[in-house]
Amino acid sequence: MPPDRPLFHRRADQRRTGSALTARVGAGRIGLIGDIHAEDRLLAAALAFLAGQGVEAILCTGDVVDGAEDGAGNGVVGDVERCCRLLVEGGVEVVRGNHDRWFLTQPLRDFPGVTQARDVSPRVPEYLSALPATRLLSTAAGPLLLCHGVGDDDMATLKPYDVGYALEANEPLQRLLRAGEPGLVVCGHTHLRMVRRLGGIVFINPGTLRRDHEPAVALLDLAAGVLLLHELSVEGVGAAVRVPLDGADWPGDGAG
Repeated sequence: MPPDRPLFHRRADQRRTGSALTARVGAGRIGLIGDIHAEDRLLAAALAFLAGQGVEAILCTGDVVDGAEDGAGNGVVGDVERCCRLLVEGGVEVVRGNHDRWFLTQPLRDFPGVTQARDVSPRVPEYLSALPATRLLSTAAGPLLLCHGVGDDDMATLKPYDVGYALEANEPLQRLLRAGEPGLVVCGHTHLRMVRRLGGIVFINPGTLRRDHEPAVALLDLAAGVLLLHELSVEGVGAAVRVPLDGADWPGDGAG
């Protein structure tokens, strides 16, 4: 990244509240990007698409680092440094994922697809260390929580097919349900696209950009009350799957 470019910034209508960043969003469209996993080309494609959709904000569920391997022994595909730069230039609201946390706290990691600290400039840990665990946005439809897992637990999961005990034993989820707010939660971690309604809260997972996990990008239209999910490639986006926020859970058959 150019040394004279500020790595991250905060707009005037935002303020930090603990680990969360509170921003104001109107009743228009919000762009949603799932876990990135070093996919700079797909991130660029997602941002180019969202730039033409009149969005008021773009949210991302984190996991900027660690991605797919190229299969030829050359390490991780993609460019983490470019991902950070694109996120900054696009003014994207990002939260810290578990892979980002591991990158910062476990420098000697050894698993397939890992981003090693020695392979990136100091600006990458600088950017990642500034990311909060959650962000809270004030919207015309009510508060919206952006997180990686469930709430402030970046390892907790909520999947399309979770029922019964899987929901009852999910303490981070139960804390949100007991509080009864916020009314909208955008989460990631599982890479499974999803819209679920539990206890008066709508949970949205836009999926991931990781190339081997069905990459996607989403538009949350607050005025229309719908989520538009698009499959994504470096060439552009596919036709939208339209999911009403007040309708049945999606995917309805419980498939991931």
